[in-house]
Amino acid sequence: MLAAGRRAPLLLAAATVAWLAAAAGAAAGTASAWNRTEQTALRLVAGTTAVGRGETVPLGLHFTLRPGWKVYWRSPGSGGLPPAIDWAASENVAGARIAWPAPRRFEAQGIESFGYADEVVLPIQLRLTRAGEAARAVAAVDYLTCREICIPYQATLTLDLPAGPADPSPEAALIARFLERVPGDGGQHGIRIDGAALARTAAGPRLVATVAAVPPLAAPDLLVESGLPLDFAAPRLSQAADGRAILTARVDGDDAVVARLVGSGVTLTLVDGPRSAEVPVTVVAAAGPAPASLALWIAMLATALLGGLVLNLMPCVLPVLSLKLLGVVEAGGRERAEVRRGFVASSAGILVSFAALAAGAIALQAGGHAAGWGIQFQHPWFLAALAGVLALFAANLWGWFAIPLPGFAQAAAAAPHRGTLGHFLTGAFAALMATPCSAPFLGTAVGFALSRGPLEILAIFLALGVGLALPYLAVAAFPGVATRLPRPGAWMNVVRRLLAVALVATCGWLLLVLAAQQGTGAALGLAGVLVAGVLLLGPLARLPAAWRTSIAAATLVAFAVVVVPRIAAVPPAPAPSQPAGQWRPFDRAAIAGLVGAGRLVFVDVTADWCITCQVNKKLVLGRGAVADRLAAPAVVAMRADWTRPDPAIAAFLADHGRYGIPFNVVYGPGAPQGVPLPELLTESAVLEALARAAGPARTAAAPGG
Repeated sequence: MLAAGRRAPLLLAAATVAWLAAAAGAAAGTASAWNRTEQTALRLVAGTTAVGRGETVPLGLHFTLRPGWKVYWRSPGSGGLPPAIDWAASENVAGARIAWPAPRRFEAQGIESFGYADEVVLPIQLRLTRAGEAARAVAAVDYLTCREICIPYQATLTLDLPAGPADPSPEAALIARFLERVPGDGGQHGIRIDGAALARTAAGPRLVATVAAVPPLAAPDLLVESGLPLDFAAPRLSQAADGRAILTARVDGDDAVVARLVGSGVTLTLVDGPRSAEVPVTVVAAAGPAPASLALWIAMLATALLGGLVLNLMPCVLPVLSLKLLGVVEAGGRERAEVRRGFVASSAGILVSFAALAAGAIALQAGGHAAGWGIQFQHPWFLAALAGVLALFAANLWGWFAIPLPGFAQAAAAAPHRGTLGHFLTGAFAALMATPCSAPFLGTAVGFALSRGPLEILAIFLALGVGLALPYLAVAAFPGVATRLPRPGAWMNVVRRLLAVALVATCGWLLLVLAAQQGTGAALGLAGVLVAGVLLLGPLARLPAAWRTSIAAATLVAFAVVVVPRIAAVPPAPAPSQPAGQWRPFDRAAIAGLVGAGRLVFVDVTADWCITCQVNKKLVLGRGAVADRLAAPAVVAMRADWTRPDPAIAAFLADHGRYGIPFNVVYGPGAPQGVPLPELLTESAVLEALARAAGPARTAAAPGG
């Protein structure tokens, strides 16, 4: 680095050269006077010293902007207006055509726009009415400049163009520099855009463009200009089997308008660093996914089966293990046929629940909505109902049921040890409790299913159910394992009460999730009703019928008055949160810019209802070498909270082929499209992904940030 004493003369020399160039332009009459505001300066410049003999003259509209301010491209995006020029006051001018250099994508408060920052020249071809004669160009310019606020300006720029030889002007190089940034067909940059198709995915419509590029694309952006009122998100880059690049951009707009995109013409502008290409294409309908081969079917079904089996070991299912354990222990001394019947019924409950989940996913997909694994935990009524079931199970394990209940409620409360229906409901409950977790192998299977059709969804979900039910089916196949256990006795009362604690803890966890979604009032109100209901179950049996009816009615009224309005209310949008420590809120639009600046971005998609997510935070992300690495200045750690429904997060997951959480991915100069991590994190896996995303040039320096 040069010492300050040596830099000063160089800076002075550079400033002198710039001043002399500007003075030369002014002296030659090839640049108008600057029109200056607090945010901008603009002028009209000519590429030649005179009009020459041709019918056109090269000009440029030259903007310079203060840091943070921008002007807009010809298609400004969701907000803004492009510069407009009126030449009516000109002399010997028949018209003009503006060329637009490749723009940048800007994002502010969820609104995306396209334009230019710092400096830009819009090259202009000015057509003369009479070739070879002097002309006066008078440009009345209307433009908008924006930062946090937008300010419209008007400027009138005048430039006299004498007759004579068209020698290059002092501004010719400036115009040429920006003319090189005007996208062509891509041939000069080794880029060929082969077409675009509209694909219907589980996460919504996507525009898919196929691109051949040599060298391969690094950090591309795709700008889509359509005559329809639609918005197109920043694209995701993937690789086709034939080596071509696939750019997939989310399409936002009314479903009827999206349907009109097929068969319409759009202009695609691809920008990849200094390279660019621009072509008009007609959008076609994307072909559906190719039918899965027999080998793929076998592989996916085996993956789903294994994923369901592993799901038994995930934290979400641990509370249900108390019911499983109790069911096995209470089978001691029973008839083999009775044990087999009970565990087959539990397996049937699991399979029916998974079939219902599959039906829900198919219905959501048919309605154009995003389907995902465990999304029912985003809905407060589901949480309330599940908390009620847990409270009922816990009360039963504590021996509170000394009163007659309706048949269905009695069977539910008596699970897992009384009646076939009780065993069935235990299995169904186990399946529901498994859904907030994403186990190894499960994400692959669910991603395959939800990216395809109803047949695949049903088959994969049933295979997951079979995997989860395998322990039950094993006991049903070999009931002697259970019947040879010690017979239940007085010691079982202690076991039952201890196991009930796990269900109460799970109920408390559900109330915390409900509080995060609907507020503390809803959770406290539901907790009060549940506690009152459970405490009254035993004493009610000793009261007269009229008292039992009155107290039950009062409990229901309290639920309707205190809890229902709070659960049914639409919660206020959460205030922008600042996650603890080094974490910042998820901002998908900022990832490309951060990676372009050489930084690593670690994204953690989590939710309060995802127990595996909480385990990952406690055991890996929040401690040791991983926490130190994520806190380094070169790393940006983002946390996406999916506790409530969020279409942006759902789309982010779907774009990575994921439909459940936890999901963690690392972006960096060495992996601009991201390095996904497994569902269960380890310290070595996270550090290895960070090193890989940093790229070869930075891997050695990774531990120090």
